[in-house]
Amino acid sequence: MNTGKRILMLTAIAGLFTACSGDDDSKSPIDNGDGAANGIITSLNDPDFNVSALKGKIGANIELPAGDYVLSGDLVIQAPYTLKINPGTTFKAVAGGSNVYLAVEQGAKIDAQGTAAAPIRFTSNASSPAAGDWGGIMIMGYAPLSGGGSAVTEVVDFFYGGDNTNDNSGVLSHVIIEYSGARINDEKEFNGLTLYGVGKGTTINNIAVFNNDDDTIEFFGGSVDVTNLLVVNSTDDLIDWTQGYNGTITNAYAIREEGYNSVSSDPRGIEADGNLDGLAPGQTGQSNPTVNGLTIVNNAAVEFSDIFKIRRGSGATITNALVIWGANSTIAGDFVDCTDSLGDAMGSTNISVSVSGNVDAADIKVGANNATVNVVSGNTGANTSAFSWTGYQF
Repeated sequence: MNTGKRILMLTAIAGLFTACSGDDDSKSPIDNGDGAANGIITSLNDPDFNVSALKGKIGANIELPAGDYVLSGDLVIQAPYTLKINPGTTFKAVAGGSNVYLAVEQGAKIDAQGTAAAPIRFTSNASSPAAGDWGGIMIMGYAPLSGGGSAVTEVVDFFYGGDNTNDNSGVLSHVIIEYSGARINDEKEFNGLTLYGVGKGTTINNIAVFNNDDDTIEFFGGSVDVTNLLVVNSTDDLIDWTQGYNGTITNAYAIREEGYNSVSSDPRGIEADGNLDGLAPGQTGQSNPTVNGLTIVNNAAVEFSDIFKIRRGSGATITNALVIWGANSTIAGDFVDCTDSLGDAMGSTNISVSVSGNVDAADIKVGANNATVNVVSGNTGANTSAFSWTGYQF
């Protein structure tokens, strides 16, 4: 997450936007029946529906048959509609464009329920795929942000945030995301999976993100829980939250593999902010999530700025964490750092972590609020058997 990110708080406007949303939804443009393309997909017979060049706005409840699709531009699920994606479906994104992504608007839903035997895959169609080939997946919900109100996303300008902790944006289960995180410029970039104000009514489990540019998964506020998260090779942060995220992450395994040398200026295992960019330290409802069962592995000869960076008013309860630094890895700049010029971590921050390998376990900065960091023996970290469906070799 770059410090250049800025929030546009729109509390007053959001009230008008929310009040009018029902009318706007009912007037969403649809195909007028004359067979002409208009950028709105309302059925599988719509002229805008093209398996080989899938893009546009989903303007009806659509179920995609299992198969292969080429994602050639932005595919936006509009409220109040649901896009259902069947197990075994693969989306191959046209490489080289930050205008290629999947977005779920506030009030819309995605129903992507793969299975262990037939996961749903989002990947690049390049002959030699690379991190940043396409934009990734964005979901926008009505769950709370720090300070309340609504905001506009860093990229593409979607609304997100509200007051519904239990907001439901659908399901992502047994989903693989590869080669995403396209950059617009030095201040704006996509992630693998970006969750903007996503509520606890949303189901996200069994997610694997491989070879991503920028952050693998980033939470902008919201309350959604994520279970069984596998992260392999990202240029920046492996797990990132900000702006009042208050959900639970259970069973997460994050690794930089040996030989993976693509990094940002300050890659981290976890980067945690309470409010966006530390610009609003007095906001209520700052980030304070729970992480249960976490493994962070570095086998690459690149330096992490921090393994854990908890700052800017964020709290965190991290239990059963395990950090493993391989024989050829470089020692991190900091092991645990709960300090920052724009605000330290909450005093309620509590981390229990075991270490193995090239880690300076005494390199801990608890900050002005005296966060609790316990380096213990015996933590097992994530249960890797939960990721057997991905085929990844641990």
